[in-house]
Amino acid sequence: MNFSEINPAARMLMCPGPVESDPRVLRAMSAPILGQFDPQFLGYMAETQEMARKVFQTSNKQTYCVDTTSRGGLETVLTGAICPGDKVLIPAFGRFGYLLSEILERCGAEITLLEREWGTVFEPEEIEAELKKGGYKAVACIHGETSTSMMQPMEELGKICKKYDALLIVDTVATLGGVDIRVDEWGIDGCIAGTQKCISAPSGSALITYNDKIHEIVLARKKVEKGIRIDSDVDGDLPQIPSNYLDLAQLEDYWGPRHLNHHTESTSMQYAVHEALRCIMQEGLQERFDRHSLNDKALCAGLQAMGLEIFGDIKNKMPVVTAINIPEGIDGPTLRGQLLNDFGIEVATSFGPLDGKIIRIGNMGYCSQKRNILILLSALEAVLVHNKVKINVSDGVEAALEVYQNAK
Repeated sequence: MNFSEINPAARMLMCPGPVESDPRVLRAMSAPILGQFDPQFLGYMAETQEMARKVFQTSNKQTYCVDTTSRGGLETVLTGAICPGDKVLIPAFGRFGYLLSEILERCGAEITLLEREWGTVFEPEEIEAELKKGGYKAVACIHGETSTSMMQPMEELGKICKKYDALLIVDTVATLGGVDIRVDEWGIDGCIAGTQKCISAPSGSALITYNDKIHEIVLARKKVEKGIRIDSDVDGDLPQIPSNYLDLAQLEDYWGPRHLNHHTESTSMQYAVHEALRCIMQEGLQERFDRHSLNDKALCAGLQAMGLEIFGDIKNKMPVVTAINIPEGIDGPTLRGQLLNDFGIEVATSFGPLDGKIIRIGNMGYCSQKRNILILLSALEAVLVHNKVKINVSDGVEAALEVYQNAK
């Protein structure tokens, strides 16, 4: 029997993830395998931690990778920091706020959901009003909600949480590496990201960081496996973390000086994360943020000049994801299908109440390039004209070019 050789078609991934990996990352993944406790490999791990601290803009000692997807990273931090019966507030303004609730309900937390119309974000006063009621262990929220393209302002939220002695745990899966995120300055206690979006590595690793407040909770839940524990290992007095694989206490010992065996590190994926972070360091954080911002301005100018309507509260739109209302005269599957089949460009639909109403365009990491923005606008115009949708022909690319010209 003959099976297919892995030979993927050429694609431009202008969706909200996954996006194309930087070619340097793909080259790093082909490097020879080292043992997980080889001194050279441990050196790479330590460098990964230090670079991750710089991207998170934190001094947290507990900053490392988990061999899982970004969803697994969320589950790792949430189920490690939150015990059964803990009361958690979740401001949900899209699909992934509900995911946080789903994860925490399964570990026995008591959830309160604040809900907003999709396409909007919360005012700090709304969250504070609920925290005033008291008893909350944590606030868990999304920073960049890719399902709606909205980005929740975070600067005030950390201060509010500190005022009411609540942890702040933030999902930055879609924003880390493309947006200025200041974990320490903003008072974020725990922060999670993936690698398949603005970091520009393949999916399969989660970047996490958390401070001493969460570290103390983790220590109080710690229980070293019987087969590897020593006499000085003492069990904590809080309920044990329910997952063995996603056990923060064991992961701390794995990544820390003890390097206590927990799992077999995904060597090639660790190479990928290391190289992706190195590329970010080489570019410079501010330069990277500026690049995403400029390409976002050009994209939005082009879409609006074409006569398309950007979805939601534009003031709080993510610079790395843009959603547009699907214009009359074409449906979502046709629009996305022709972009993919005729131009090799992938964009995304949305979920729930927005399914079939908007398409979402990514502007993330390696894919956030002037060339990609201009090609996408050209292809989108061609598809709409072909389907006899009324737009301002030629205005989109011209408007984007003007943004780039003025930036010089």
